[in-house]
Amino acid sequence: MTKRIMLITVLLLAAILFFQGCATLTNLAGSLAQLQRLKFKLGSVEGFSLAGIPLSHKASLSDFSVQDGLKLAQLFGSKKLPVEFILNVVAINPNDGSSGKVKTTATLSGLAARLLVDGQPTVYGDIDSPVEIPGTGQETIIPLLLTLDLYEFFGNQGLDRLLQLALAIGGKNGSSARLALDIQPRVMTPLGEIKYPERLTIIDKEFR
Repeated sequence: MTKRIMLITVLLLAAILFFQGCATLTNLAGSLAQLQRLKFKLGSVEGFSLAGIPLSHKASLSDFSVQDGLKLAQLFGSKKLPVEFILNVVAINPNDGSSGKVKTTATLSGLAARLLVDGQPTVYGDIDSPVEIPGTGQETIIPLLLTLDLYEFFGNQGLDRLLQLALAIGGKNGSSARLALDIQPRVMTPLGEIKYPERLTIIDKEFR
């Protein structure tokens, strides 16, 4: 009789653990599905410098000083034209608890981003540390520091066109309209870090 009671007890415990495990797996699966619904787009460009020359107050070629012009011409002649800037990526986590969704904070651990300029693939970049994106439906800004040599990718266009390109991106009236990011986000989950199954190309006009 005692053995029978013990057997029943063991079976009951096993059944409880089984159903708890199923519930946990279901919750985890739901969490993964929610994390894949993060949306991204490009935001503003900040702190753009061309060979160490800030462009935020320059709107045209005439805003460069003679000294700036000589420096840039010399660099172009040596086949270099380095730029550095921060590209703000805007993220939204729609899991805000509305419409039957579970309110979830997503932790973005990486982007594996490649910068496209006028459709031309250039350099790679990534975030320095994980970023929490709360489930509020509000925008979270993710700054991405990028450095590249414009001459390496566009040197055949000539100095004037490269300066115009730099101004269009990081000048006084600049924007991210001529940029795109090819990304493959990575997010932290209860099962560890996972990668989005496909890469996304994000632009400034819409969330993707």
